[in-house]
Amino acid sequence: MSDRAEPVKQGAADLRRAARLSVAPMMDWTDRHCRYLHRLISQRALLYTEMVTAPALVRGGALHLLDHNPEEHPVALQLGGSDPAELAMAARLGQQAGYDEINLNCGCPSDRVQSGTFGAVLMKHPGLVADCVAAMRAVVDVEVTVKCRIGVDDQDPEEVLPEFLARIVAAGCERVTIHARKAWLQGLSPKENRDIPPLDYYLVQRMKQLFPNLHISINGGVDSLDQALALLDSGLDGVMIGRAAYHQPWDILGAADHRVFGAAPVATTPQAVALQMLPYIERHLTSGGKLHQVTRHMLGLFAGRPGARNWRRVLSEGASRPGAGPELVHEALHQIEQGQTA
Repeated sequence: MSDRAEPVKQGAADLRRAARLSVAPMMDWTDRHCRYLHRLISQRALLYTEMVTAPALVRGGALHLLDHNPEEHPVALQLGGSDPAELAMAARLGQQAGYDEINLNCGCPSDRVQSGTFGAVLMKHPGLVADCVAAMRAVVDVEVTVKCRIGVDDQDPEEVLPEFLARIVAAGCERVTIHARKAWLQGLSPKENRDIPPLDYYLVQRMKQLFPNLHISINGGVDSLDQALALLDSGLDGVMIGRAAYHQPWDILGAADHRVFGAAPVATTPQAVALQMLPYIERHLTSGGKLHQVTRHMLGLFAGRPGARNWRRVLSEGASRPGAGPELVHEALHQIEQGQTA
C-alpha cells in the first residue's frame, strides 16, 4: 500500500458514511491480517476487530490484542464485557491504540461468553448495557456503539428491542448494529444461532422508524452486494456483512467503493490484490510470523472463478510447511492463470 496516502483517523461523520457497509467482527477470522486484505479490496468499508474481552486487556494486560496496521482505518474495536468500570478502562486503551470506534458486543451467543455475563445474554439486562455505554463514553472521545440481537430465548423482540434501544440511546449511543435474529442461549450452538432463528428484517426497519435519529445497521443473512443495496434503499443506514465478506471478499468488497460509496474502486482484480499482499507477507515473515497466518484469509479471494479450487488447494496444503514463503502465492496464482486459459 505504499503507493497510497496513509489513512488518517476518522471523524464521526466519516465513520457514519463508512458504516453504510461494514465487515462483521468474527472470532478467529477478522484479525489484522484479514483486515489488511479487506482494506486492499475496499478503502471505504468499515472494518471490525474480532471481539476482545475487557478482562483480557485490563486484568490480563494482553495489549498485543490491540495491534493493528495503520492502513486499516476506518477500523473499530469490538469489546466484550459487562463491568462498566472495566469496559471504560478497556475503551480508553482502545482509543489510545488508535481505534476509530469502540463497539460493545451484545450479540455473541457462545457458552464461554455467557459464562462471563456478556454477549447476547446482555439483551436481558438493558440497564446494565446502558451503564456500560455511559461509562465508556465518559472516558473516550471516539464513538461508542453497540452490536445486538433482536432478543434472546423466549423474549418478545417486539417488546424488548425498543426498550433496549431506548436505554442505550439515553446513555448516549448514536449508532447500533442489529443482527436481525434472536439468539437462543440454550439448545443451539453459536453456528446454529447464525442460521436457525428466523430473520426479521421488518422489525429492524421498524426500529429505524421508531428511532429516526439513531444510525441503524442491519446484520444477518446478507450474502450479496445487491441485497445490501436493497436494504440501504429500504431506509436503513448501514449493512454489516459477515461470512459472505470473508468467504467471497472480492464479490462483496470489490465493487463496494463504487456501488455503495460512489467512489472509484481501489483494486482492479483479485490477482492484483494477491500481488499487493506479497510485501505484507514478506514483512510478516521477517518479523517471525508464519505464512499460513496470512494466507488462510486469502483462500476465498477467487471464489466462483476459474482455478479457485486449485488456488485454495495450493495455499491450504503448502502454507503450513516449514520455510513456506511468498513463492507459494505465485504458485497459486499460476493455477488461476491456468484455470482462465483452460
